[in-house]
Amino acid sequence: MNKDYSARREFLKKLGLSSGALIAGKYAEAFARSNSDSYIIRLGKQQRISSGDNLQIALIGAGGMGSSDTDTALQVPGVKLVAVCDLYTGRLEAAKKKWGNDIFTTKHYKDILDRKDIDAVIIATPDHWHKQISIDALGAGKHVYCEKPMVHSVDEGPAVIAAQKSSGKIFQVGSQGVSSLGNEKAKQLLKEGAIGELNYAEGFWARRDPVSVWQYPIPDDASEQTVSWETYISNTVKRPFDKNRFFRWRNYTDYGTGMAGDLFVHLFSSLHFITSSLGPERIYSTGGLRFWNDGREVPDVLLGSFDYPKTPVHPAFNLSLRCNFVDGTSGTTYLKMVGSEGSMDITWDDVVLKRNSAHEEDPFLKTKGKQGDARKKILPPNSITYKAEEGYKGGPYDHMFNFFSAIRNNGEVVEDAVFGYRAAAPALLCNDSYHQKTAISWNPEAMKKV
Repeated sequence: MNKDYSARREFLKKLGLSSGALIAGKYAEAFARSNSDSYIIRLGKQQRISSGDNLQIALIGAGGMGSSDTDTALQVPGVKLVAVCDLYTGRLEAAKKKWGNDIFTTKHYKDILDRKDIDAVIIATPDHWHKQISIDALGAGKHVYCEKPMVHSVDEGPAVIAAQKSSGKIFQVGSQGVSSLGNEKAKQLLKEGAIGELNYAEGFWARRDPVSVWQYPIPDDASEQTVSWETYISNTVKRPFDKNRFFRWRNYTDYGTGMAGDLFVHLFSSLHFITSSLGPERIYSTGGLRFWNDGREVPDVLLGSFDYPKTPVHPAFNLSLRCNFVDGTSGTTYLKMVGSEGSMDITWDDVVLKRNSAHEEDPFLKTKGKQGDARKKILPPNSITYKAEEGYKGGPYDHMFNFFSAIRNNGEVVEDAVFGYRAAAPALLCNDSYHQKTAISWNPEAMKKV
């Protein structure tokens, strides 16, 4: 029996309540605060970064995600963009139009790392460049915000971890929801025993429109004259110029990591943050290419099953992840956690806590009146929604804010290289399981395949 579970039982014992009556005791106050069965998650955390000179940043990889990350970074007070690197001329031109003609632009990322006036870099390249640019940036004395997944293959992780440790610099992996109010509230509720003992979790991503399933638009001027193709493929298989492989890179295994690396990794990151888990010990996946027959090498339907072992901080539980790019409803549940006494539906902005029906022995529900035992009881709600306070800037802002705050205050981030690798590894092994058609064993503590 883990420590948190024992503490929760002792808490209930002191109150004189059964486990099934928890909702009427510990959560009665929260439920009573709102007639609409909702509860506001207070901000509190989004304060100004300590005063000082601007932190000067550079973007390496100015596609959709990189541009979005940069826009978010520039919302944080005291952050200034001074340089952008990309292998496509059109993105460099667009960067100057968007962020100012005075920014430095280049197609060579080492030009960025050579500049002494740059404090930190955002790495938002295709996945196959994450490892090398991260290591080089840390070696050059830059703080690094690297998009998820941290690496392109499982064997690349230890080198990035070693580079972070030896550099002494801040390294944050960009699974943006990890730092969100929703995740923080879910972590608190789980620790306090709101759903009892965790036994199952699931996550589901659904998409259908072409852009969201990686049929990204290709510029009319895409050619070997506007794209540094040889640089792009210099660390992987040599091929003739292919505009699809450059602009729709997520569809190809040389550069991307498929559904698992793009989407499952978010769910692993949130789950591990909420539970303090190190990861699963057994991984199995299946799926197929069901609809998008556009030359892609990765499935458009993927199912993953994962066994999490018992540890000092959580019981053994199972995880099921699904991703469907042919979904007719476009419904998405980011993360659901199910316990012995309830469940939580978790997004970056809210948490819906659902409880089992309270037990008859609950002293708070025993009522007698003139009509005797047949009289109906006043019951507390068995579902409550925790919503972010109005004005909340969202998980991506929180994540970026935490990164810059750690730089200024010599602090720590929640998703460093070790955390990032433990989230990336089961996602990448999910791909390996799919291609090899077999289950894979993983040691989450030692971070090694078994």
